[in-house]
Amino acid sequence: MLWDLAIRLFKIPAYLIPPPWEVVKQLVNEWPRLLTESWKTTLATLGGFGLTIVIGIPIAMVIAYSRLVESYVYPLLVFSQSIPKVAIAPLFVVWFGFGIFPKVISAFLLGFFPVVVSTVMGFKSVEPDMLDLARSMGASRLQTFFKISLPQALPQIFSGLKVSVTLAVVGAVVGEFVGSNSGIGYVLQVANGNFDLPLMFAALVVLSSIGVVLFVAVDLVERVMIPWHASQRHAN
Repeated sequence: MLWDLAIRLFKIPAYLIPPPWEVVKQLVNEWPRLLTESWKTTLATLGGFGLTIVIGIPIAMVIAYSRLVESYVYPLLVFSQSIPKVAIAPLFVVWFGFGIFPKVISAFLLGFFPVVVSTVMGFKSVEPDMLDLARSMGASRLQTFFKISLPQALPQIFSGLKVSVTLAVVGAVVGEFVGSNSGIGYVLQVANGNFDLPLMFAALVVLSSIGVVLFVAVDLVERVMIPWHASQRHAN
């Protein structure tokens, strides 16, 4: 309503910002195409997000438990974040071709760092008194990890995963911008080239919806896995 009102009030021409109704009509007309392309973007996003979990969390655990690794690896990870992913994305196309893999790698790189940082902070914030209590009761390292360290770190880990999954969507689209003939990023490029603003806005709506759905999915998993946490009790 505010969007439509602003266009009418300030007399914004359609070639700058299309009216909401035009975007809705384009969304309906192009829905089969947008649905197909959104599925390809979602697959690339989930692939990158899966790599983030499989690779990022173990690396973060090693960093959290080893000062030597932290002193050498952590600065390199921070340095890597200063490299624009858009600048190196063309290299992925050269190395891996025009398939889904470059988009997965791009999504992985954007979502990797938040998971690592949050996981490291999660394991470092475990109460030392709890660890001492477990050792005094004869718990093994494995028991201490699964009963105390991991549950205490899970809230921080999920915080990083929520940020990561939305960034993975951005990463997948960056990969589609650079070299792809499918996906929502490709639709945005085509719409931009044809100056089809309603289609561009419709694609942005679909892209935002993907991010929201994936965020909610991670949030639901968090509620199932850590219902005992204070934030979940407050939400319930």
